[in-house]
Amino acid sequence: MGTDYLGGQFTAACLSVGTSSFADFLATSAPGLLPGAMVAAAAGPGAQTAARPAPDLPHGTTIVAMDFGGGVIMAGDRRSTAGSMIAQRDIEKVFRSDDFSCVGIAGVAGIGLEFVRLFQLELEHYEKLEGRTLSLDGKANRLAAFVRGNIGGAMQGLVVVPLFAGYDEDTGKGRIFSYDVGGGPYEERRFHAIGSGSVFAHGSLKKLYTEDMAEADAITVGMHALYDAADDDSATGGPDLTRRIYPVVAVVTGDGFRQLTDDEAGEYAQAVVTERMQSPSGPIAPLRQGAASKSGASKRGASNSGASNSGA
Repeated sequence: MGTDYLGGQFTAACLSVGTSSFADFLATSAPGLLPGAMVAAAAGPGAQTAARPAPDLPHGTTIVAMDFGGGVIMAGDRRSTAGSMIAQRDIEKVFRSDDFSCVGIAGVAGIGLEFVRLFQLELEHYEKLEGRTLSLDGKANRLAAFVRGNIGGAMQGLVVVPLFAGYDEDTGKGRIFSYDVGGGPYEERRFHAIGSGSVFAHGSLKKLYTEDMAEADAITVGMHALYDAADDDSATGGPDLTRRIYPVVAVVTGDGFRQLTDDEAGEYAQAVVTERMQSPSGPIAPLRQGAASKSGASKRGASNSGASNSGA
């Protein structure tokens, strides 16, 4: 067998007995191929890693996820920005990681895409060597290790933060995991949002989310959350009906991963935009039934009192 571009080292590593982790394999045989390795190499040994403003590299922005009665959905807008400029209008930031999970990225787009590719390979590599898939917690922890490996880049402003979600075959429910820049994984309850528009998207989700929603309702809520984020955050792109650019929506259930087609996503986006033409602030969340009943009773009491006084 001939040598490769690494002088035979990579070929030898492929033929040797190793672990079921593809990331560990790369770290041993070709560490320069890991995400963020070029950043560390450019900095040089002993270089300062103090945080400083990153150059105007394309950044991905807002991702939302929520569970529903049959699993979990994740949706992401399509805009990436470089400083104050729109770098790309149709970037995809939500991806299939395996048959029962998905991952979205916010932050430096180039490094984030490397994370996704390596994570996909990691899960596939493990399944081929072990003959079974990682548990959902195991997948979340492996992704945390990748984020932790980019701590040097993060200290230089090249931050990437993923959002991970999947269907837990053991519990039969959808689950969501968020991360900090140090790689800490945190399981989120019900819903979560990341990226520059996450504050606005999270506020929208708080008002519209309900337990055990139907899949169609969950997708609609996700579309509204992204619309609200785009309404207040210039780095988040809303549905672009003119160019037919719609949010990427992934659905993960007991039947596996499914990404909505452009036509399917377009129908939901068109419905949300049409509703916003009538009510720009979006749907109004209903109050608790008890509070609504009390309010109605108070109004009826005030009306009856007014009628009695009028009669008197």
